[in-house]
Order: sequence, then structure tokens, then C-alpha cells
Amino acid sequence: MRLILIAGPTASGKTALALRLAEATGAEIVGADALQIYRDLSILSARPTPEDEARAPHHLFGVADAADGWSVGRWLEAAGVVLNAIAARGVPTIVVGGTGLYFRALTQGLAQLPTVPPELRQATAERFDILGEAAFRAELRAVDPLAEARISAGDRQRLARAMEVHAATGRALSDWQADAPPAFARDYRAVALQPSRAALYARCDGRFAAMVEAGALEEVRALLERKLDPTLPAMKAVGVRELGAHLAGELSLADAIALGQQQTRRYAKRQLTWLRNQTPDWPRIDAGDSDAQWRQFLALNPALTVC
Repeated sequence: MRLILIAGPTASGKTALALRLAEATGAEIVGADALQIYRDLSILSARPTPEDEARAPHHLFGVADAADGWSVGRWLEAAGVVLNAIAARGVPTIVVGGTGLYFRALTQGLAQLPTVPPELRQATAERFDILGEAAFRAELRAVDPLAEARISAGDRQRLARAMEVHAATGRALSDWQADAPPAFARDYRAVALQPSRAALYARCDGRFAAMVEAGALEEVRALLERKLDPTLPAMKAVGVRELGAHLAGELSLADAIALGQQQTRRYAKRQLTWLRNQTPDWPRIDAGDSDAQWRQFLALNPALTVC
């Protein structure tokens, strides 16, 4: 088994499982998380700690500045370089993360989409504001029903992107995506962590509170002091807005933590929905604690050779 994919929602235990597997097999770990890429979000993204990284080689963690917004395509290009280099060393690779689109690009390929003029993006955003999501979805459904059906509720960015592409090209985004080049990853084993909703939500709450204890307020303060474009991916990380409101005197710390916990649970729910819809054939690990997850992983992969 040379390429192993581990996906799961936030706080599900995937980082610990990947690290345990890396130590057992001599594998190197590649991040597939849209927020753990950024140096500025070591705490809020629950990025592997320096101690974790000392236990196994890690790649694509903390490699980008928050001012530099990475796309799926940019991640896939960087990941391809890393994966080829690891393969040349003759060691296994573990790709781990919670960003479903990264896994889809890796395993299904990524279409080369046309550039959308800024004025069209602005017009689309204004139309979304005027219509609201339900009516905007209805318009998208008329021109690209496949895209509309797979985009989760509340995902304004992807809804707008699908509409922009159709408006710019006269062709549905789903048609462009169907023309994607061959996938980079063709021979792999994959698992998705799917603990019970109650257990996952409890872990989400505990993690966010622990982040604040670990210095998340200072991390958010430093990020906000840079006055970056609020539409950048790093600026939309769960916790930035909530803790920023506390730093601005708009919320008590207790209220900011409660709101951050709520948003973390909602984020985890969206990730679970994506995994359920997009990776139905991936084996599931439903245990909550790390030892049980490890046992389930070994049971799913009896041929695994450990060091």
C-alpha cells in the first residue's frame, strides 16, 4: 500500500491516525486541508504541532501566507510535486485532511476552468444578495442542475462560482468538470472517519475551548492587525470572526467561544455531508477514540505491513 488517503471532519481524529500510521509504516504525511496550509493559522486550523512533525515527515502544512489565497488547483499542483518526490524515495505516502475538494481533485482530476472577469463576479454576487439563496439556486438549477444538486446549503462561494462559469462561457460548470484530465491518484486505499454525531460535536466543543486556552486569541489578533482582504480563505476560518468580535468589544469571551463552538459543529456537519455524498464507497471508521480507530483501520487493511 503506497498511497493512503485519510479524510474526515474537523476534530474526528484523522491527524492522530495519520501520525500513528506513518510511524508504523515509515510513511510521509501530506496535508489536504485548505486552512492548515497557512502559517498564520497554526492553532485555529489544529495544524500538527512541531512535536508531531518531528515524529514523521510532513508536507504542505504551514507553507503559505494568509495573504496568498490558495485554490484547489494550486494545492493539486503542489501536492503532485510532493507526491512524486516521495514516490521517488520509495516510501509510502499518507494524504490526510478535511478538505473534500482536494481529495476529489486528487482522485478524479481537476478541470481547467476559464477565467471569469471581475465585473461578472461582482454582478453575480450582487444578484445573490438581491435574490437570496433559494431563488439563486433555482436559477442555477435551470442552467446546471448537477452543480446545484451537489453544492451544500449555505455554500455561497460555490453557488456563485457555478453561476459565474455558466454566465462567462455559456457552458455548465459540471460540463467543464467532466472534461477534467486524468486523476493524479489512481492506485490508493482510502478511509473516511465518521464518528457518531454526538461524539464529534463534543470533540468540536472541547477543541475550540482548548484552542482559546492555547493562544487562539493572540493568533486572531495578529491576523486581523494585518488588515487583509476579508474574502481570503484564511480570514474565513472558523474562529476568526467570532474571536475577532470579542477583541473588538462586541462579544464577551464566553459568547465568542460558544459561537465559535457552534460554527465548528456546523462546519463538521458540512464535512460529514460531503463525505457521505462524495465518497460513498470509501470504508468508514466510526470509532471515537484513537486506539479504537487504529484497530478499525488495521481490520480494514489486514495486508498492511508495519515496521
